[in-house]
Amino acid sequence: MNYTELEKLCHQVRRDILRMTHRVNSGHPGGSMGCTEYMVSLYFKHMKHQTAFSMDGKNEDIFFLSNGHISPVFYSVLARSGYFPVDELNTFRKLNSRLQGHPATHEHLPGVRMASGSLGQGLSVACGAALAKKLNHDPQTVFTLHGDGELQEGQNWEAFMFAAHQKIDNLIAAIDFNNKQIDGNVSDVMSLGNLQAKIEAFGWETTVVEDGNSLGEIDGALNYAKSRLGNGKPIALILKTKMGYGVDFMEDDHNWHGKAPNDEQLARALSQIPETLGDY
Repeated sequence: MNYTELEKLCHQVRRDILRMTHRVNSGHPGGSMGCTEYMVSLYFKHMKHQTAFSMDGKNEDIFFLSNGHISPVFYSVLARSGYFPVDELNTFRKLNSRLQGHPATHEHLPGVRMASGSLGQGLSVACGAALAKKLNHDPQTVFTLHGDGELQEGQNWEAFMFAAHQKIDNLIAAIDFNNKQIDGNVSDVMSLGNLQAKIEAFGWETTVVEDGNSLGEIDGALNYAKSRLGNGKPIALILKTKMGYGVDFMEDDHNWHGKAPNDEQLARALSQIPETLGDY
């Protein structure tokens, strides 16, 4: 897809996120909207994946969402990719729905390979999947997405160390570095310091995307990361995004981490985002 087509998808995904969370007055729109460009770029341009879903993911790229609370963007991208009908987004967070607040494998939703309600576990799972691909002589790539606040969990750093030691060089981990978590700024709650220097000190190659809401910058970073696969080091992309990106009153505000828009806020937000592919 070209950038114009990807931009239209980003608009529609944002509308999906807002409408899903509004309908049930629940969910996490802020981080979902901040990661929209990355997820759209990944699924519609960079990943080699099959909508005829199989859990093992042999001979295809696979993705793990570690910060599972941003499930609205994940579900929208999966539906818009063809993993399941778009109108199933209407069931988000409802009883007996396959689209629970945090993705889980129990519901057998196509595209979901791990439960990610508990933060900090995604990189460990991804390491196992990437090693399995190596053992199976599968040349495809494992991608992950993590929140910056999530990196306050110690298990992540064990996984960073493990991945470098094992030379897991078929792994690209992206970090949503918006400096926001549920209680405020990450730098105030528990600072990550110089995140790039820390990850590199653990033996990874890193790239910082200064504008994580720019399709062009994300495209360039993913192309570069893919060119570095197989060189003996796992790769991390640090995406400097804005929480709530695309809606003026939501941008860069940690209060939208886990708050759904009310009727007036939904109407105001949707007026700022064009409907491009049709609302479900």
